Amino acid sequence: MIKRIILFVFIISLCLGQKRTPAMYWQSLEMKEKTAFINGVYASGAKLKFHHRQEVKKQYNQDPSWVEPYYIERFYEIIDEHRSKKAGYNVELIAKALDALYSNYDNTEIPLLEALRIVSLAQDEKTEKADLYLLKAQKRYKTY
Repeated sequence: MIKRIILFVFIISLCLGQKRTPAMYWQSLEMKEKTAFINGVYASGAKLKFHHRQEVKKQYNQDPSWVEPYYIERFYEIIDEHRSKKAGYNVELIAKALDALYSNYDNTEIPLLEALRIVSLAQDEKTEKADLYLLKAQKRYKTY
């Protein structure tokens, strides 16, 4: 009897313990939750840039010879790549694009923030860059 219970618990834990992919998580959300997630990413990117600029100003004011290095601008570019300028605040459009991206089996393991970056670049018609990031992500997170 105890062996059966242990076997039953083991089988249940195996079934429930299956890995949940980013695509499965995304698809489990309702549109309100998807747009809230995207808005959260947008807001955090804006807040990161705001705080970083404040720190740069502090450093600049303490040392007049300090020059902003290139990597700061690249940091801002990377943050901006996660937000589509063309789509603006129409985050439902981005959510639907993520739905489309995750409908392809090859993309199910791509983490949400990487998928958001790919979709945003594609929305802004930077398709070569989006395609390159998509191919790299598919290779990095392939499921077979």
